[in-house]
Amino acid sequence: MHIIAISNRKGGTGKTTVAVNLAAELAALGYRVLLIDLDSQGHCAVGLGVTLNASAATAHDVFVTAAATLEAAIDPTPVENLWLAPANDRFDHGQSGHDLRCLARAIHQDNLSQKFDFILIDTPPSLDTLFMNALLAAHRVLVPYVPHHLAFQGVRQLLRALFPVMTKTNRNLKLLGFLPVMAANQMRQHRKVTGQVVHDFGESRVLRPIRTDIRLAEAMAAGQPIRQYAPKSRGAQDFAELAQEVINRIETK
Repeated sequence: MHIIAISNRKGGTGKTTVAVNLAAELAALGYRVLLIDLDSQGHCAVGLGVTLNASAATAHDVFVTAAATLEAAIDPTPVENLWLAPANDRFDHGQSGHDLRCLARAIHQDNLSQKFDFILIDTPPSLDTLFMNALLAAHRVLVPYVPHHLAFQGVRQLLRALFPVMTKTNRNLKLLGFLPVMAANQMRQHRKVTGQVVHDFGESRVLRPIRTDIRLAEAMAAGQPIRQYAPKSRGAQDFAELAQEVINRIETK
């Protein structure tokens, strides 16, 4: 089983769009995939067309209730081979306490490694306890970013937070790569920022971009992954290629 945290400390980077669509593409390839939503906006459920009732168990329950299990929050989605542990959209991040290994224990105790091939974690855009729980549970971290100057600064800040985790508290954690999203190569600023990422972190660290495509926003609003909503769109093509690139990088490291 491979656990991938999808993280950026800045909001508005397409993080949830990446989480939903990468999960759907991996599922389409026949892998059994669990998507854990730790972002209390709860947009993973929206993007997959999952309607939650007020009493439904959520991924956040394990952070506030000792008896809660992650497995109780897992439900199938309309996408074959894809399950979701949804977020609690009323969760107060101050409730998460100081236990940085709560999520890792929940994954281990529920024996999820025997049930899923991939676990993807959509992290909140903040350097809090939930974010650290994701990093300490994960094997890889994928960093989506929009190619503009402020987003680049956010990437550098995130790397400063990742370094002590990767060298001390979770030495199994590796950087899967930086993923340009909403990318438009014809825009000088986009080319410049991605060039800075390549210069600072190496060309091999940067994945092929997800190009700007209004169909991606439409798909999220419609509650469908892009491969279902607009299978011939450039967004669908880009995410299909991303899934294969993720698999290739994992298999070669």
